[in-house]
Amino acid sequence: MKDDLLKQIRKLSQQYAYTSIQMHEAVARKAGLSGTDHKYLGFLMEKGQMTAGELSTLTGLTTGAVTGLIDRFEKKNLVKRQYAEDDRRKVFIVPDTPTIMALLVPLYKEFRSKSEKLIASFSDEEAKIIEAYFLKAIDIMNETTNQLNNK
Repeated sequence: MKDDLLKQIRKLSQQYAYTSIQMHEAVARKAGLSGTDHKYLGFLMEKGQMTAGELSTLTGLTTGAVTGLIDRFEKKNLVKRQYAEDDRRKVFIVPDTPTIMALLVPLYKEFRSKSEKLIASFSDEEAKIIEAYFLKAIDIMNETTNQLNNK
C-alpha cells in the first residue's frame, strides 16, 4: 500500500472517530444524558446485568464514579439495583431494556436507516472486507487498551 493512501485512510479513521463522538454526544444530549453516560449505558445494554465492580473494571471508572453513574441511571429509570438471591451483599445493575430502547431508538432511527442503506450499497465481497477491517481494528484497540491498563 502506498504511503499517501495509508495516510489518507488513517486520517479518515480519525475523522470517523471524532465525528462518531460528536454524533453520540448530540444523541446523548437529546436523551438527557452526558455523552459518557450514554456510552456507559451502551456497555450495560451490550453486556447485560453486572455488578458495580464489573462495570468499574469494564469502564475504568472508580467504584465511586460508578456509584454516581448508577444513581443517575436509576433516577431516570434506566437501570435498577437487584440483590443477588444467594448473597444480599452482592448487587447487580440491571438495565431496563424497554425503557432504554424507547429513549434511544427514535434518536437513532434515521441514522440506522441510512447506515443500513449504505452497507447494502456494497457488494458482498466489499462488505466482507469492511467487516474484516472492523473486526481486526477492534482487536487492535482492545489489545492497546489492555496494554495501557496493565502498565
